[in-house]
Amino acid sequence: MYTTADFIIAFIIALTVTIITTPLVKKFAIKFGFVDQPEKRKVHKSVMPRLGGMAIVLGVVAGLLYLQPPTAYMLPIIIGGLIIIVTGVLDDKYALSPKTKLIGQIAAACIVVFSGIDINFITLPFSERVELGFIGYIIAILWIVGITNAINLIDGLDGLASGVSAIALGSILTMAVINNHVLVIALTVILLGSTLGFLFFNFHPAKIFMGDTGALFLGYCISVISILGLYKSVTLFSLVIPIIILGIPIFDTLFAIIRRLLNNQSISAPDKHHLHHCLLSMGFSHRATVLIIYAIGIIFGISAIVFSTATLWGSLIIIGILFILVQLTAEIIGLIGKRKPLLNAIRRTIPGKYIQKALRGK
Repeated sequence: MYTTADFIIAFIIALTVTIITTPLVKKFAIKFGFVDQPEKRKVHKSVMPRLGGMAIVLGVVAGLLYLQPPTAYMLPIIIGGLIIIVTGVLDDKYALSPKTKLIGQIAAACIVVFSGIDINFITLPFSERVELGFIGYIIAILWIVGITNAINLIDGLDGLASGVSAIALGSILTMAVINNHVLVIALTVILLGSTLGFLFFNFHPAKIFMGDTGALFLGYCISVISILGLYKSVTLFSLVIPIIILGIPIFDTLFAIIRRLLNNQSISAPDKHHLHHCLLSMGFSHRATVLIIYAIGIIFGISAIVFSTATLWGSLIIIGILFILVQLTAEIIGLIGKRKPLLNAIRRTIPGKYIQKALRGK
């Protein structure tokens, strides 16, 4: 059984190892060509070393070696993580196609889910539990792949993905402490320490980017940890909690998919209409944009924590408030697109004058 001192030491180890290794990873990235070239859709104006995610990985490994979480799930989680890391490193070097990256993510997710980390059933309000069966595996795989890509998609500004991930991890850690979920606490403390250690070098002006190695790894770890926190069985409302915690990357990704479909683009096609791009175009500075998104992330995180302990009516009120926040976010982003059959379907299914106004385009 761990003590509070064990968790503090693990956090410090992960933080310190990441801080020490990040400059070394930076030198390695520059020497062997793991660099990010400036281009039209990117914000940075000069060549930047990436692969910084390897420093996060090293910090996590150091923390795991200290705590050594006693669970049968660690081996499949590690194997899945290795697949994600290899996929990210290859992409940072050779710019893999979206399809190739997706194959790696699905492979990692399948290894984790079919090892037993899944959702077996869901309990609906005023009803008996519903056994999910094989659908539970599909939901878990989609969750892992979706969150992995969501964190990757918001990695567009200095310190954005690492900061948003740290906020989400802080929220997950708080809830794990409340529920005394030791395994989740152990994994979250380690990952949080590594992420904050890297943020020292990644906040604006960044000295190194985490690259796909870091973004995919963080997304993968957060998605797996959040499933572990659901205890394999959930109520309808507890299923909402990780969605609230990861509200920024989830809704930014959702809006991006809708936007690209409306414009007859591939859903993997890059663009400059993510939330951070739109805030920059509104005149906010690089640093201010990141801090604004941090603030939104903190609101979502606190809401999730309050939501987990609220009554039914309290939970509904929180959902309503967050829905208004999502509407405002959608208005900022502006779901740009021409009038298409899909547009009419979305109008029928998504209420709110702000979103409908945004869907009409400028």
